[in-house]
Amino acid sequence: MSQRTMELLRECTPVFNILRDTNRQEILMLLFDEGAMSVNQIAERLTLSRPAISHHLKHLLDAKVVTVEKSATIRYYNLSLDNSIMLLRELIQSLEVDQHNQEKS
Repeated sequence: MSQRTMELLRECTPVFNILRDTNRQEILMLLFDEGAMSVNQIAERLTLSRPAISHHLKHLLDAKVVTVEKSATIRYYNLSLDNSIMLLRELIQSLEVDQHNQEKS
């Protein structure tokens, strides 16, 4: 496996870690379907507590799959997958190149 592929795998690791948690998946699906939402709005739709939702949102923010906008005292969370999709595409392309190069040798 090429050095570039290994670097991309490392960059994608936060996304993979986020996607393996079902609670985070539910939050992401909700934001996808509904658009920007506050913690309270998310809590009304899920069985998780507000502190648990905030905890998951922090991880989603750290992985850069959501963004946050403040309006007065309320924070609204938005899905932001552009960077993750770009990284995953690059990873797939790099893996394909690696596989092609291995088949040639």
